[in-house]
Amino acid sequence: MPKTEGYLYDLATDKQAGIIAGLVKLLLLGLSFIYGLVVRLAILFYRIKPRKLGCSVISIGNIAVGGTGKTPVVEFIARRLRQQGRKVAILSRGYKRTVSNYDMRVASYESLVASYENMGDEPFMLKEKLGDMPVLVDPDRIRSAGAAVRDYGADIVLLDDGFQQWKIKKDLEIVTINAANPFGNRHMLPRGILREPVSSLKRADIIMLTKTDLNPDIKSLTGYLRRINPTALIVETVYKLNGFCGITDTKGDFLKADSLKDEPVCLVCGIADPGSFESLIKGLGLKVGLFFKFPDHYCYTKEDLVKIIQESNAHNIRAIITTEKDSVRLPAMDYEAIPMKFLAAVIEIKINNNEKEFNERLSGIPRR
Repeated sequence: MPKTEGYLYDLATDKQAGIIAGLVKLLLLGLSFIYGLVVRLAILFYRIKPRKLGCSVISIGNIAVGGTGKTPVVEFIARRLRQQGRKVAILSRGYKRTVSNYDMRVASYESLVASYENMGDEPFMLKEKLGDMPVLVDPDRIRSAGAAVRDYGADIVLLDDGFQQWKIKKDLEIVTINAANPFGNRHMLPRGILREPVSSLKRADIIMLTKTDLNPDIKSLTGYLRRINPTALIVETVYKLNGFCGITDTKGDFLKADSLKDEPVCLVCGIADPGSFESLIKGLGLKVGLFFKFPDHYCYTKEDLVKIIQESNAHNIRAIITTEKDSVRLPAMDYEAIPMKFLAAVIEIKINNNEKEFNERLSGIPRR
């Protein structure tokens, strides 16, 4: 993200202190009040008569920006629905894509040379991992839903980042919450990280808590959520690391963590919650010798990689590990010629409770 955007995020998460930061925070608090008022009015307006789509709809979203683990949840649910025999399509707005002349009214992503530049890193990663499952990129979800039904025969669509799609009628509303940092400082944007008031969780049918292993007091959080929404199913999840694979071979053989325990590794990521990535790797017993942190959705350059490789060599590091989402944003290089392992950590969501009830809610969605 740009330096200004990064500074504002640090203010919203109270990482900046001092007199100037305090004055800016005061200004942002006033803007948060205005933003909150606009959001509440928009919710009231759009939810008067939400638009029905020509298929079943599951929304997967959040009320806080950054690091809730939404994309792995989308992949997890898409796979579950496919196992149940549903014809699934994923609808994304394509956040941070650099090519914007893609017209969903006349074409699908198959008409493009698929890349993160024209799809965005998260939908491109989903497309790569889910094979022939349609991943449609368009800020207009109603339009892309029509394309999913018309062109791919979808009987159910997943609205990626859909909690704020108030004008669409949904069969299931799923909200992901980072258990390690659920609501930030509880202020709305731009003073805090909340997109909507916490009370909006009353709309949720399922609340999926991610990274619950990073919260030592998960019972207090679940108790608080039950007071807000007594009827929602609360599902606790953690990340499960399946292994590592070469960044140019995401469908190849996995490398187990045991093979990396004898030497330090270098971590590289441009995600909203780098701390959770570090905790995941350290939890495997690996020693982190270097950690390069970049802004969320960062577009890496060859110069970045040259620096990372040089620093790793200087510290006698022979393995560089990044996330799957980061791996699709790495520049084209001859990675096979690099004298060290360049790996992507392959993770999936693991449900720790209420899995039977979760599956029942998914299977109970009607076919249209």
